[in-house]
Amino acid sequence: MFHTFLIKYGEIGIKGNNRHVFEDALAKQVRLRLAHVNGEFEIRKERGRIYVECGGGWDEEETVSALTRVFGIVGICPVHTYPLTEIGELRARMVEYVKEEHPDSTASFKVKARRVNKEYPHESMEIDAELGEAILMACPKMHVDVHHPDILFDLEIRDRVYVYSKVIPGPGGMPVGSNGSAMRCLSGGIDSPVAGWMIAKRGVKIDAVYFHAPPYTSERAKQKVIDLAKAVARYTGPIRLHVVNFTDIQLAIYDTCPHEELTIIMRRFMMRIAEHFARKDGDLGIVTGESIGQVASQTMQSLITTNAAVSMPVYRPLIGFDKSEIVDIAKQIDTYETSILPYEDCCTIFVAKHPVTKPVTEIIERSEAKLKGQIEELVETAIRTTETFTVRPE
Repeated sequence: MFHTFLIKYGEIGIKGNNRHVFEDALAKQVRLRLAHVNGEFEIRKERGRIYVECGGGWDEEETVSALTRVFGIVGICPVHTYPLTEIGELRARMVEYVKEEHPDSTASFKVKARRVNKEYPHESMEIDAELGEAILMACPKMHVDVHHPDILFDLEIRDRVYVYSKVIPGPGGMPVGSNGSAMRCLSGGIDSPVAGWMIAKRGVKIDAVYFHAPPYTSERAKQKVIDLAKAVARYTGPIRLHVVNFTDIQLAIYDTCPHEELTIIMRRFMMRIAEHFARKDGDLGIVTGESIGQVASQTMQSLITTNAAVSMPVYRPLIGFDKSEIVDIAKQIDTYETSILPYEDCCTIFVAKHPVTKPVTEIIERSEAKLKGQIEELVETAIRTTETFTVRPE
């Protein structure tokens, strides 16, 4: 029975002199994620490796499930550890491992040793040959294939001997928090949770803002968004969520501005409020789920006009994605079924029948000017009455 995982990372390994910063960030995220898992865990770094030592009644399935949601991990390797000993004893340990992990196997294999401890008296190629021979003698149904083996037996010679042959895929990316934070505009649709997941995968910690429009949107619509945030938080960790009452602002826009411009003007005010909370939370940008041409408010002209409402950078991880690609990711991260629940959000309730698809920023600004004298107080009230709380993964 193994009690150790070797955590493999990807692009962190090419960070040069800054690699230790990203390794520390990854170890921190592993520690935070396992804090909610049954068992006792020790996370340690050792010469370019991160190990998770498991004990205290830990559960393998639960532990692996948690680790597969830590951005920055590309592989999770169940490792058997043995005392550092002479080559004859090591041969016996290797046979023991193969019979336990791959009983009655007829697969091809290769042994690949990495001698980190240079005081060990045998070089890597010699270890490969010795252990390969031991496996062939003990398991005659197996055979060697050094080019395309079915099973790769990895060994690392350190203060102990680490052996593994299975790699459970991780999500990849960069550890959350290693690349700043951003404010995600979260709706109840399919796109915005995926956008948040994707930007977090690049190491960005995310906060979120949701625009609620009672009584036109129900408490079930609000709970739907909270449930989506919980699902994404399984990968990102806790999310600070701002729930903004947007009803009075939408009604003012509806009563005052041309109806074909409703959507674009509404989105510009959403962006302004999102920017307010982003600056308050110390975020470095705003994240949306827009994809070019998907709907009228996501044409190139619409995106230009939306951007003009704020001075912060706006990040759109889905900008070049087809809807089917977005749906595939939503299913992968378990947000799709929640996103398609039939509880309308404020964007769909107030959509125009024939929205402008090629808005001109100057024309939109003239329409917004008609709101002057009433909209300022409405925005201030919406900000002041915003409900803010932390959403944690379940």
